Amino acid sequence: MTEPSNSQADLRKLKKTRLIRINVFFFFVFLLFVALIIRLGVVQIVQGEEFSKEVSRTESNYASFPAPRGKMYDRNGNVLVENIGVEAITYTVEKTTKASDKIETAKVLASLIEVPTEFLKDRDLKDYWVAANPEEAAKLLKTKEKEKKGSETYQLQIDRVPEAELNKLKSNKNELEVVALYTRFSAGYAYEPQIVKATELTKGEELTKEELTRVAENLELLPGIDVITDWKRSYPNGELLTGVFGSVTTPKQGILEARKSYYTARGYARNERVGRSNLEYQYEDYLNPRKAKVQYVTDSSGKVISETMIDEGRRGYDLKLSFDLELQKQLDTIVEEELRVARGKTGNHLADRAFAVMMDPNTGDVLAMSGKKYDFEDGKINDYIIGNFTSQYEIGSTIKGATVLAGYQNGISRGTVYNDTPLLIKGTKPKKSVRNMGPVNDITALKRSSNVYMFRVAYDIAGETYIPNRTFNASSSDFQKMRNYYSQFGLGVPTGIDLPNEATGQQVTPPNDGILLNMAIGQFDTYTPLQMAQYVSVIANGGYRVEPRVVTSIHSPADNKELGSIVTEHETRILNRINNSEEDIRQVQRGFEAVTQTGGTAAGIFGEYDVAGKTGTSQTSYYGEQSKRAYWGTETNNLAFVGYYPASKPEVAISVIVPYTGKTASHPVNKYIAKRAIEAYANLEPKDPNAETEQSAETAENTEE
Repeated sequence: MTEPSNSQADLRKLKKTRLIRINVFFFFVFLLFVALIIRLGVVQIVQGEEFSKEVSRTESNYASFPAPRGKMYDRNGNVLVENIGVEAITYTVEKTTKASDKIETAKVLASLIEVPTEFLKDRDLKDYWVAANPEEAAKLLKTKEKEKKGSETYQLQIDRVPEAELNKLKSNKNELEVVALYTRFSAGYAYEPQIVKATELTKGEELTKEELTRVAENLELLPGIDVITDWKRSYPNGELLTGVFGSVTTPKQGILEARKSYYTARGYARNERVGRSNLEYQYEDYLNPRKAKVQYVTDSSGKVISETMIDEGRRGYDLKLSFDLELQKQLDTIVEEELRVARGKTGNHLADRAFAVMMDPNTGDVLAMSGKKYDFEDGKINDYIIGNFTSQYEIGSTIKGATVLAGYQNGISRGTVYNDTPLLIKGTKPKKSVRNMGPVNDITALKRSSNVYMFRVAYDIAGETYIPNRTFNASSSDFQKMRNYYSQFGLGVPTGIDLPNEATGQQVTPPNDGILLNMAIGQFDTYTPLQMAQYVSVIANGGYRVEPRVVTSIHSPADNKELGSIVTEHETRILNRINNSEEDIRQVQRGFEAVTQTGGTAAGIFGEYDVAGKTGTSQTSYYGEQSKRAYWGTETNNLAFVGYYPASKPEVAISVIVPYTGKTASHPVNKYIAKRAIEAYANLEPKDPNAETEQSAETAENTEE
């Protein structure tokens, strides 16, 4: 037998190797199929239910829609602040919405409405450019920079947006409108409607009927855009009391940045309107509505598959205020008219403001409060009601009731007599009253407004004995002692009124010991008109310092124009009682009653009305409007009055102050305002809130001290 050749042996060996490889390959294929079958079995049998749920997974998201704030009513149920419906265009972004989607919608919407662009900042333009030009924006980054966090790379892009590109945007009005809309679209979170434009807004920014119609007709071309009914604050009585009501932010302004954590903790949206000042700010927790809530259900891809209204919402709680609408109208008229009359008198060219506060001395209810301020530029008299609790002035002799009561607390007996002749103190000019009065007791000192009597009280408080031609020595503790006495009446301390930003007056370090004598006649520390009203209420009600209140109760919203059920009441709060006996207080009341009787500094002013009170004139200097800086430092007077009516059983306390009247002017505007205000209160009865009353501005004689 012939032996096989080497080539044949090699061929058989090669075939055998290939066969082995094929078998190994098929074995591995077999193993792969086995693994795949096992994996499919695990997916279908073990994890089948889990993956099935994932495919059908949905997610619920919630959007809130505007609801009106609570209303405000006066003490008699008259509406003072309400809401009116306004049409609005909103934009709601979904989780799947891209920046390019916003831009496309903005372009279509910009062709249908006018869009204000004044609010845009360079940062807004940069944000838009990066969103509209993603490829160009990407080229602004270096290779290594692209590996950084998204927020870091985005900031680098923003910082590097070419100035030329910004200038192009600024020069293109149409594209600027698109930028403005894109900016507003991007202001909120997903499913958080953003108000783009609404009717009844600032002139030039309001939504017109034509624009509303065009948008409504093209909603299918505007994904995310909707037309809704929004609300706006309305004031049936014009500007009356608006300074106390305060204001509300716009949707564009949103929540206050200074209180951001406060709002977000309570579930506020960033674009939500909130109270900016005064009552709107103070009672935000009650006035804020419960917004309508819609549930959006999305599938695993983020597409909305259903929406359901789960809460129709309600407006905020309503506030019942202490103000009497009719009395407030009349007081505003009185203060404005009398200020204008006073300014017409020779020497009163710097008298640029006047204030009056009327409150119930027993409950603290502020029945009416008026502040007016003259504008030197246009000659108009504008509302300055907030000046009653945010500005302060020297109040002159009106403080003497507190000084006498401080003297009693310090040990001076009721009925003590001092000789009203000039005090001769070493190193100073004689300290005296307007005229020498001879021997006067406490009641006469109040009736005729004796300065010397009050100086002697200050001597006693300082532990000094008056000896002619000797120095008067007072320590810092004596000044604090005097201020502590006054604080019992609410002078120099917060009144506690339920309004923000209340001033407490000004107390500075006295430059010399003799200032203690000036303090005793209201010639150094300053106080607000509201503090003066609280002070005289203490005397009127028998010694109790009552906290002033503007809101008396809070009510659930009702469907009609009447107040709903009470949610909470603002009870009368007594802050303290002064450290005087009932007879001490009665003695000062007698002095206040004597002020309006024959020989008193307000004799003949109030006629038939049983009024008790105290007049005051403080020597001061003008430091008012910037436009009158040339007159700063000019010597002027502050004219003041505090009192209550009826004297026998007080129902209303009043404080009046008219700063910066002329030194030589003899027009007692403080008394005329007080007289007419008391008349208005005495004649008050249920009537047409719009009825007008005519009062004479000048019917009393001048008998000021």
